[in-house]
Amino acid sequence: MNSEFTIAVHALVFLNHKGESVSSDKLAANICTNPARVRKIMGKLKKKGLISTKEGVVGGYLFDLEPSKVTLYDISSALNVPFVSSSWRSGNSDLPCLVASGMAGIMDDIYGSLDQLCKDYLKQVTIQTIDQKIFGSSKLKENDACRKWKESRSY
Repeated sequence: MNSEFTIAVHALVFLNHKGESVSSDKLAANICTNPARVRKIMGKLKKKGLISTKEGVVGGYLFDLEPSKVTLYDISSALNVPFVSSSWRSGNSDLPCLVASGMAGIMDDIYGSLDQLCKDYLKQVTIQTIDQKIFGSSKLKENDACRKWKESRSY
């Protein structure tokens, strides 16, 4: 897994919370990352139909889907993110030792199974699920911390 997934989830939860278009600069400030990085990730989400964009002075990114229907699996699929993988493989398939020649394939299968378990779990978690964990079941989403954060920004 890489940080793109975290940035994408954070962005969609924030956009859902705001209920209006938000610029990449404002998103980046809330996520605490670079606006160019946000734009790159948001481009992938837009391509898969998870967000829309609005042009002009009040332009930006907009999440206008039903938050209870957008899963974290949808986000991971848009980003093509593996959750469990290895960039290194032990052994060598050309060695006569069965352990050395077979271990990489066995571990690849284990990583693949673990990755699928993660993705199956993410199918159960929605933007609304995360929103409720942050704000509770209350429909009043604007809390003091967000109000203070908005007041501290001069956008």
